[in-house]
Amino acid sequence: MSIGTFVIALPHFIIGRYEFETSVRWVVNSTLNPSPCPLGSPADLTQHDKLPQVPATGCEGDSNLSMWIYVLLGNVLRGIGETPVQPLGISYIDDYASEENAALYVGCVQTISVVGPVFGYLLGSLCARIYVDIGFVKMETITITPADARWVGAWWLGYLIAGVITLLSAIPFWFLPRSLPIPEPQGPEKTRFIKDPLLLKHKYPADENTTFIEMAKDFIPTLRSLLGNPVYLIYLCVTIIQLNSLIGMVTYKPKYIEQHFRQSASKANFLMGVINIPAVALGMFSGGLLMKRLKLNIMGAARFAFGTSLIGYILSLFFFAISCENAKVAGVTLSYNSMDRISYDTHSLFTACNSDCFCSASDWDPVCGENGITYVSPCLAGCTGSSGSGKNTVFSNCSCVGVAGNFTASTGQCPHKDDCDRMFPYFLALSVITSFIISLGGTPGYMFLIRCIKPQLKSLALGFHALSTRTLAGIPAPIYFGAIIDTTCLKWGQKRCGGIGACRIYNTTAYRIAYLGLTLSLRTISFIICIPGFILLSRQLKKEERNAIHGALANGGTELEALRKEEFVISNSDNSTARETRL
Repeated sequence: MSIGTFVIALPHFIIGRYEFETSVRWVVNSTLNPSPCPLGSPADLTQHDKLPQVPATGCEGDSNLSMWIYVLLGNVLRGIGETPVQPLGISYIDDYASEENAALYVGCVQTISVVGPVFGYLLGSLCARIYVDIGFVKMETITITPADARWVGAWWLGYLIAGVITLLSAIPFWFLPRSLPIPEPQGPEKTRFIKDPLLLKHKYPADENTTFIEMAKDFIPTLRSLLGNPVYLIYLCVTIIQLNSLIGMVTYKPKYIEQHFRQSASKANFLMGVINIPAVALGMFSGGLLMKRLKLNIMGAARFAFGTSLIGYILSLFFFAISCENAKVAGVTLSYNSMDRISYDTHSLFTACNSDCFCSASDWDPVCGENGITYVSPCLAGCTGSSGSGKNTVFSNCSCVGVAGNFTASTGQCPHKDDCDRMFPYFLALSVITSFIISLGGTPGYMFLIRCIKPQLKSLALGFHALSTRTLAGIPAPIYFGAIIDTTCLKWGQKRCGGIGACRIYNTTAYRIAYLGLTLSLRTISFIICIPGFILLSRQLKKEERNAIHGALANGGTELEALRKEEFVISNSDNSTARETRL
């Protein structure tokens, strides 16, 4: 896990320094500031309001190797290292803990696994406030702030810290014994959905030598037996769909907070770590505690998990009503000719007020005019002069601003002046409540997975479940969620060497519908699949109950016959004794 974490951070040290488009320069003498409005004419532009493409300098030596390969390799190594902790650790707990305590212990482990992301989000929030090239550039020359869409935080720093901590945590594992003694069974045998005569003592000992070929021969029949369980198969499908919804939602929730409520990436990560994730951890722990107190059986656990998920689904519908108005950006969400109403129609960035400037429509260098409107760049705001330097630069003679004779603009987007500050606390409160309620069913749902399979198939079932969910949910969900969200982008950035970069501003209404609609649609499908699952589970439980009754009757009949034979022998013995006495 530690090696994989270091590999993920490797791209930062391979690629060059981060460069962003800006017309602001860091100079000591403000009189040397170049004019943000180069003289030219719109006739010099190509089609689609773009400047002629000029190859960027220094791009010839860039590596053609995609950096995502390092991230993929690092995650593969981390996945291999996580296996002894989960799912094998969960299987171990269920083997050696009593039935009434197993749910609580599993809830504790699941809770601890959620506490990690809390510190991860807090560390990410800290790193997001630090510039990506910290230590390699002079921070005085950086003219953007963490609230700017062009800002990139020190994402690699968190991976280095996590890699060192993971390496230190690996040391105690070397001191664990190779195998532990199997404890003597205390009390009645655990009640399971599927009865099996094999107990722990019938399992293979830890030191038994089994060749790889023998294991391979047994794998396919064992996997066929596992997937032949319809209840397990339906549960697997439901959790894959639910996790697609959950992973997609969690992955893009910080961006959702950034775009809708205009919070910085650092603050969004901080809120996720301090408010949202602890609610999930508390919910999972409380779910395990409730399952122990209520002594839920297999059907009770399934109903509890389904009920909490359904309540969370209903509460999530209220997110559609909590939103803010989009940012007012001239030429993107506003027309230069109508600055009073937001519109998502196609607007032109060029108008009469900036017709004398040779501007690029692909740059994103926002400035805030005195009229409260954000302009894509000082050039497109019609500014011809500037004073100051760095973050304190002020642009003057901006012909497109023109409010009460004041034609100045400052760097950065305009701060929001709508009801976002009032709506944001409601969003956070609803998010915490829904996260807590949905996570209440996490531990009962996991215990259902453990109880619905044969004991000797438990490790394989948990491992196959982890593999399936991570492969079919962890990998594709962020991809197609991101692709759908990108369709709502209004203004794309541009890479240094050409090509489309990151999205600078979204259509928040379309973003909200796509993000929440996709999340809730997946959960709706999972609820529909649960219906045949409950039917099959109920039938199987009734079948097991009938088999148990027949078995008890059969055992009772055998015992009665034995008693009759014993009485017959005793009576014969008494008769012979009486005859001997008479004789």
